[in-house]
Amino acid sequence: MTPEKLFHELLGLGLNWEVIESRFERESGTVFLEIRETPRLWESARCPKDGGLVFCYDHTEVLTWRHLNIFQHRCEITCRLPRGKCRQCGHVFRVRPPWEGLSTHFTKEFEAFALLLMREMPVSKVAALVGETDPRLWRMLFRQVDAAYAEKDFSNLCCVGVDEMSVRKGHEYSSVFADLAGRSVIFATEGKDKETWFKFVEALEKHNGHRHAITEASMDMSQAYQVGVAETCRNAQVVFDKFHVIKNANEALDKVRRAEVRLGGQGVWEALHKSQWLWRKNPENLTDQEQERLAKIQHKNLSTAKAYQMRLVLQDIYRSGDASTARSRFKVWCRWVRWVARFYKPSLFVSMLKLAQMIENHLVGIRGHWKSGLTNAFMEGLNSVFSATKRKARGYRSTTHLITML
Repeated sequence: MTPEKLFHELLGLGLNWEVIESRFERESGTVFLEIRETPRLWESARCPKDGGLVFCYDHTEVLTWRHLNIFQHRCEITCRLPRGKCRQCGHVFRVRPPWEGLSTHFTKEFEAFALLLMREMPVSKVAALVGETDPRLWRMLFRQVDAAYAEKDFSNLCCVGVDEMSVRKGHEYSSVFADLAGRSVIFATEGKDKETWFKFVEALEKHNGHRHAITEASMDMSQAYQVGVAETCRNAQVVFDKFHVIKNANEALDKVRRAEVRLGGQGVWEALHKSQWLWRKNPENLTDQEQERLAKIQHKNLSTAKAYQMRLVLQDIYRSGDASTARSRFKVWCRWVRWVARFYKPSLFVSMLKLAQMIENHLVGIRGHWKSGLTNAFMEGLNSVFSATKRKARGYRSTTHLITML
């Protein structure tokens, strides 16, 4: 078997194309495969406009496509592509070869390999690894993502999660929407105001979805998101994610700790010094040393320990079997926080009182958790993974690049 026939088989060219020459240029370290069409091509080729019979009209100049390396050597395919002309309508068109990817300068195999690398590595690193330029790979990525997104079907979308994602320092954010049932990103846009919901429903309806088919929308307690979903999706039940409620509780607990360190009396600083992460854990996750330290702190009857107990009780409410029971327990919890706060310095429990007020104001949305157990866990996991990706890439040059990578 000649090298040309071997490469013909490896490329899967069939009967319509043939490798007529293979050569290696030692100076550039590149393998060139020259391909041309066979007469059999015109037996199956048809006009893209009316499906009529075509004949060979002429050929383009020599075009080049980057292919996967052969051993350690760069490989390029060259071909003067034929142009066909319809016998009926006279339309002239360029024949698309079977090896060409969405980008006219790369083969399908090379695109697949580069895309696999770009999912795991910064694009600049991939460009250096494969010997291509950074802008060329970005153009490839844009075409692939745009083509795949155009085929998305959102006709069955009913459960949506939305969360803000930091673009860069300086309070620049993007809003990311995801299908929480299918666990996939479905839309992203700049900003975190209510207008993001109008942009989302516009994209949704371009992909066979319907704004009023959305029955649940999971989010944090952003007022802008609440207004946006109310004005666009009339059937959507707002669900305030459990993660954000507990996150706010952790932040309130930490404010209590810092206030007590600042205002506490003798021995308070020694007890609470370097204890921030102690209060973030549940009791069952504490080490023996941490459990011993926590027991000593609780004997001092500090407000931080009381706030920690409140956080654990709040977390336990989410184990309630139904929304009615949870509603009653949330109300009892809020009354308990206010009652306890009366016995401490006013400035110590300010954050816990604000947390109780927030829970009462958003109780309807918080209860939505019990309807289907919907959470934003996928969104938070996505945010974490993508933040690591941004750090590896040292940021993206524009929001368009960031959204495309996401």
